Amino acid sequence: MLNRRDWLKVTGVTALASIGSFGLDAASGQAQTTGGSSYPFTLPPLPYEYDALEPFVDTETMHIHHDKHHAAYVNNLNAALANHPELAQMSVEDLIRHLDKVPDTVRTAVRNNGGGHANHSFFWQIMQKNGPGQPTGDLGSAIGKTFGSFAAFQDQFTKAALSVFGSGWAWLSLDDKKQIAIETTPNQESPWMAGRTPLVGVDVWEHAYYLKYRNVRADYLVAFYKVVAWDIANQRYQRALA
Repeated sequence: MLNRRDWLKVTGVTALASIGSFGLDAASGQAQTTGGSSYPFTLPPLPYEYDALEPFVDTETMHIHHDKHHAAYVNNLNAALANHPELAQMSVEDLIRHLDKVPDTVRTAVRNNGGGHANHSFFWQIMQKNGPGQPTGDLGSAIGKTFGSFAAFQDQFTKAALSVFGSGWAWLSLDDKKQIAIETTPNQESPWMAGRTPLVGVDVWEHAYYLKYRNVRADYLVAFYKVVAWDIANQRYQRALA
């Protein structure tokens, strides 16, 4: 059995690599699918080493966040769907986009745990070591046009993330009119559930930052901007527009 480092070398995974049903090829920007995209769902490996995002995201948090919290969402989602083979071929993204198709008896569990699995699979990919620092390409232009400047976007995005009461997420997403906007969701809800496409998302549950930043969410958000994979976000934006 390969260890994580050897597996990364064999498969050629980098900070821009794909995981789950949300992956993008770094060169082409095309979607990629790996194991765990349908039932039984599996925990996707991080697309980088646990310490890759130091000092902005600490190694211990990455271990706990990925190996414990994300793994729990995957396990709980599988348990919720164990007696519902009619849902077995749906990707996690399809499940949370179409919660109306999920039986009432397990809908809340799928919303919470399917949302947690989808959100975290997305979250790992939207971060990278030595990121570009600012939005690139068409997305960079759209952010400038919509918000006036990248600095103005950061200010609004930070305010949105700080406004989340308790646990949740802040997102830059694309709506059905192809307009970008900042939004927040509680718990493990996401833009997918409202028919929108996430481009960037930040987890503001305390488990995402408390070990390093304690209760100072603002410091965590400053650090998050240091690791945003804006090139991946731009590829997502271009694909969503297409």
